[in-house]
Amino acid sequence: MRVALLELLQTGPAAEPADETTVRRWKRRVLRTFTNRAVNPVVRPLVERGALDPGWALLETTGRSSGRPRRVPVGNGLRGDVFWIVTEHGYHADYVRNIQAHPRVRVKVGGRWRAGSAHLLPEEDPYARLRALRRPVNDAVLLAVGTQQLVIRVDLDRPGPGAQD
Repeated sequence: MRVALLELLQTGPAAEPADETTVRRWKRRVLRTFTNRAVNPVVRPLVERGALDPGWALLETTGRSSGRPRRVPVGNGLRGDVFWIVTEHGYHADYVRNIQAHPRVRVKVGGRWRAGSAHLLPEEDPYARLRALRRPVNDAVLLAVGTQQLVIRVDLDRPGPGAQD
């Protein structure tokens, strides 16, 4: 029983070998369903309206099949003109698959939308990135529920003169 519990909490970087445990697959399936059906529908509109603390942001990708905008709440990783994301489920996250198909994204931080180009960085250490971002609550939850972390860097476009939100 104790071994199964430890396996349930196990996470790993996206660059690690693909020898996935049944427990990890089960954990991802359950938590993704819960997040997509219960958490995101509540959190997304609150972030859109600015009703949550500044630790949240919205990532907008283009659906890889539908071509429609897809918005997902993420931890605020804005550092200068770069927005950092560390995923919970690596390449299994829908927004990661969307980025692979269409790397142009938008990020809403502090009530303002900014466009940019997203880059998957499987070689980057996600734990070092989390330490650099210094978001203890967000990162503790990410590590507890995550199954495979992957670092994404979004190089944000510089706003032009007279840019609108």
